[in-house]
Amino acid sequence: MDTCRIPENASKCSGNTMECFMVLSTQAQKISIGILCGLFGTMCVFENSLVLYLIFSSPGIRKKPSYLFIGSLALADILASIIFVCSFVNFHVFNEAGFSKEVFLLQLGGVNTSFSASLSSLLLTALDRYISISRPSEYKLLMTRKRAWTALGVLWVTCATIAYLPLLGWNCCVLDSACSELFPFVDDNYLSGWICLIVVLLGCIVYAYAHVLWRARQHVAYMEKHQAQVGKQNTRMRMDVMLAKTLVMVLAVLTLCWSPVLVLMIYSIFARLSDRLRKVFAFCSTLCLLNSMVNPIIYALRSKELFSSLRRVFSHFRRQLKASEESPEAESTHKSSVIET
Repeated sequence: MDTCRIPENASKCSGNTMECFMVLSTQAQKISIGILCGLFGTMCVFENSLVLYLIFSSPGIRKKPSYLFIGSLALADILASIIFVCSFVNFHVFNEAGFSKEVFLLQLGGVNTSFSASLSSLLLTALDRYISISRPSEYKLLMTRKRAWTALGVLWVTCATIAYLPLLGWNCCVLDSACSELFPFVDDNYLSGWICLIVVLLGCIVYAYAHVLWRARQHVAYMEKHQAQVGKQNTRMRMDVMLAKTLVMVLAVLTLCWSPVLVLMIYSIFARLSDRLRKVFAFCSTLCLLNSMVNPIIYALRSKELFSSLRRVFSHFRRQLKASEESPEAESTHKSSVIET
């Protein structure tokens, strides 16, 4: 087992750095975490998988860059849920500490990659709406499918590179520096840099959405004054306003779910964390899963195209189910008539 400089308030762990971070002390706490992770994780995988299916099974939807970005968000949430639940429950509930530093940092990198890609996909979606609202006449020329796929490729590569820096050597074991009080082997400077990145992403998203809503309100006021001149532009702008409001709801949920985690991360850099606060951090971490679970629900309720596609899928499923139920009855009726004959 790798040993590093452990947090001062965890000296009772007798040098085993992994056990220092297993903060759940009672069976009730472990069961609660297990139930929350299992429920949120299962629902998140199911809902986001459904969103991906609705997007890529519909030729009209998957051609739009907006839904490519939403598909990237759904994929990131699926990966984050699977990796986070497996590693988090294995560590905090089953207290499994028999793996090496490299394996732990590999798991942590996967979680960071997925959550960073989720937030970055939301940023691309915000920028897509920003261009659509601010430069509508040039939107199709600026936001092509090729550029959308290129942006997604750069996004995922960048997120993976930043997330795996601790595995590549930027950790407190290699540097012999102060370790984080929240994550084993993670250097405090790296954690500070990652927090800054998240805050910058959130700031860019907020700015883009603020501009989108401001322009949307301008268009709404214009349309109210020129009711006779609207037509197709009216319908298009209503769709833009609808999607902008939807994404603001997503951002609000994201902020509410991530704020406790980020606040405790920032606090851990400047001050020592008590065991009670570290337990609070463990429970607050499950809110990230809640965010990933709520996003698809917002899409289904607010996006007319996704909702229509969902209705078609359910209608097709009901027809198949009805046909499968009627088929045995028809067969038994045929057999009974043969017997009577």
